[in-house]
Amino acid sequence: MAILISNEAARRIFLARQGLSEPPGRAMNKADLLRLITDIGFVQVDSIATVERAHHQIIFSRNQTYKRHHLTELIEKDRALFEHWTHDASILPSTFYPYWKHRFRRREPIIQERWRKWHGEGFDAAFEETYRRIAENGPLMSRDTKAEDHQSGGWWNWHPSKTALEYLWHTGKLAISGRVNFQKVYDLAERVIPAEHHALDVHHDVFVDWACREALTRLGFATSGEIAAFFDIVSAQEARDWVVAHRDELCEVSLMSADGGKERPSYAFEGFTGDAAAEPAPPQRIRVLSPFDPLLRNRARTERLFGFFYRIEVFVPEPKRQYGYYVFPLLEGDRLIGRIDMKAERKGGTLDVRRLWLEKGVRASTGRLEKLDAELSRLAKFTGVESVRYLAGWLEG
Repeated sequence: MAILISNEAARRIFLARQGLSEPPGRAMNKADLLRLITDIGFVQVDSIATVERAHHQIIFSRNQTYKRHHLTELIEKDRALFEHWTHDASILPSTFYPYWKHRFRRREPIIQERWRKWHGEGFDAAFEETYRRIAENGPLMSRDTKAEDHQSGGWWNWHPSKTALEYLWHTGKLAISGRVNFQKVYDLAERVIPAEHHALDVHHDVFVDWACREALTRLGFATSGEIAAFFDIVSAQEARDWVVAHRDELCEVSLMSADGGKERPSYAFEGFTGDAAAEPAPPQRIRVLSPFDPLLRNRARTERLFGFFYRIEVFVPEPKRQYGYYVFPLLEGDRLIGRIDMKAERKGGTLDVRRLWLEKGVRASTGRLEKLDAELSRLAKFTGVESVRYLAGWLEG
């Protein structure tokens, strides 16, 4: 018989698994940062810095004593973290690397065929030449390989060596050694990934078991589709087969969605109680989440659990945007209460708030706006500007 859990319990369980239930002001050292990233599974990387880059904001929303140089050291000096692909570019624990080798092997023929269609034949020579140059001369960035007569453009206009670098990275031959002004520095994988992780190979069945088990641990409860989507390294069929093969370790869960309807069957590990009281109550302060926060990664799950419909409108033409170019979700306790449009104006030293939208039934009370202002002040300090500036009409309708 399925364990029925309330919507409140479901939200709290997921928030706890994603590191959002601990006090955000607790002291965090470098070892704690590594533990946090390992616990939540991955931290997405994105180039947009409207306020702060995604990876920094994802961590800051969980712990506001976070120091950026700790992340840099863990990646570039300690090599305890590496950068690769989940559903998008992400920072991952280096202990995960042996399992990502399966992703490399799966993606290689797909990428080869795709790029051959984009660019035509003859790119293999560029791949070999680029790899040999790094092997003999050391790390490089794509700008170091650019031909003088090449015209810049989007992915469709990448020069051959840029394509080679990305291909070699996606297939595990190269790794990201570091970044300079957010530009990737590529090196041979064996010179970046610690030897004990780079050399380790795991059997396919071990890989699938690890991927599904680790995903379910970080989700708390999930459908097989959600298990597959979490890291995006196993197929939906592999996740379904894993659930069937491990039913003796799992219990069936039925949870109430935010609109009051019953969710389709999900699974959790045996011993799961679904008791909201067993989970820590998230801090009641308001926190600004990155649009790429792992909590929001699965948009359908976010909507079912929190009743919060969210889409990033970066690629939506401006006249068709419902909210704005890059709008940040707001978390208060265990609820997503709204979204805010803002930008760090670094020359002027202000965090400019353009517009606030609160969800239906959430009031713009004095206490709530004071909590929001306190959080925005903390975020402004973190991102390196001096003050928060509320623009005309920011609280309209």
